[in-house]
Amino acid sequence: MLTRPDRLKDHQRERVEAARTACHEMTALADLIHHFVVLLDPADGNATLLSTWITSAQAEDLPHLHAFTRGLEKDRAAVDAAPTLPHHNGGTEGVNNKTKLIKRQMYGRASFPPLRHRILLG
Repeated sequence: MLTRPDRLKDHQRERVEAARTACHEMTALADLIHHFVVLLDPADGNATLLSTWITSAQAEDLPHLHAFTRGLEKDRAAVDAAPTLPHHNGGTEGVNNKTKLIKRQMYGRASFPPLRHRILLG
């Protein structure tokens, strides 16, 4: 459901359509997800669109989605910055992920100096 409809393969599209026709809640959830995915591409008007999306999500009878929207409202400044600004911390997260991977691979094999050497040279 998180994939854009134009990128779905035929068998995936069939499964999504089967889920949507199964019940009203699934149809509402799929529509809300598709509208939310559009907000993930940074653009200037996304903060307003996000407010509209939150209002429509709270109008549906989906309790787990209500919890998600309450979480969005708690730190609204950061949430508004994410879909409107082109900046992100992807590079930092990538380095952290790589460091943790190397640490897991080296666990129990060597002491700190070889681990440090592998991180710095890797």
